[in-house]
Amino acid sequence: MPALLALALAFFAAVATAQAQSPAKPQGGRDWPTEKCERYKAAFTQAVARQGKQGLGPEFLASHDAFLASNCQARADVCARSKEELALANTLVVMAMNQGMASTFLPFYCRG
Repeated sequence: MPALLALALAFFAAVATAQAQSPAKPQGGRDWPTEKCERYKAAFTQAVARQGKQGLGPEFLASHDAFLASNCQARADVCARSKEELALANTLVVMAMNQGMASTFLPFYCRG
């Protein structure tokens, strides 16, 4: 858990700096859905680099990759089952919310 806290704190610091420069507005003329996806991809890359992929199952990673490949437009169907998947999902929720993204944007949902 300390690693997740450190990741969240580092991200919050980076977000504060970025927001001071350009608060929750698309950069470079991109539309907001594309901007959100780019921010989310960066958060995902940072979180996985910090946490590692151990405990992240192939189904979780494949579903998440499909979400990213769709420019974050695919139906939410990334289901966190292991404790590592849940920890990553929780970290990404916090990171996304701090970037001004609505919780409905996120890909996490377990069906049936």
